Amino acid sequence: MVDAADLSSGSASNSANEALRQTAEYLHDILLLLQKRASGTSSAKGPPNLPILIAANKLDLFTALPAPLVKNGLEKEISNVRNSKTKGLLDSGVGMDDMQEERDWLGDGGGGQFTFSQMDAVNVSVKVLGGNVTGTDGPDVKQWWDWIGSNL
Repeated sequence: MVDAADLSSGSASNSANEALRQTAEYLHDILLLLQKRASGTSSAKGPPNLPILIAANKLDLFTALPAPLVKNGLEKEISNVRNSKTKGLLDSGVGMDDMQEERDWLGDGGGGQFTFSQMDAVNVSVKVLGGNVTGTDGPDVKQWWDWIGSNL
């Protein structure tokens, strides 16, 4: 679950950038582990599909980013995280022999813009849906429940 109001540019820009960066770093690491899990299986069939929901919360607030903008912001920031990790490893030369395998790069070989759809190749489907747990009109979590119901 991410705070769509905290990620918006309408909040203090440093805290919004920091929240987006921290969220993207966490997602990068989780998605990389899931990608390695898929490429590490010895079965020709591969691991079963693993659906991931990123719940963009607090969409009832005026300052919150809509779910598609949360998705775009996370994809861009994950690309930045991937590029900075790659640059850090290239500059240091440490572990480059180990990094030659494509499974050590998140997405399509680590180059270009990252998109969540790149995870489909390793049977990880990522969906970003908006809602709010509390609000003036009460909770709006129908999309989340629908996603859960369709992925049981």
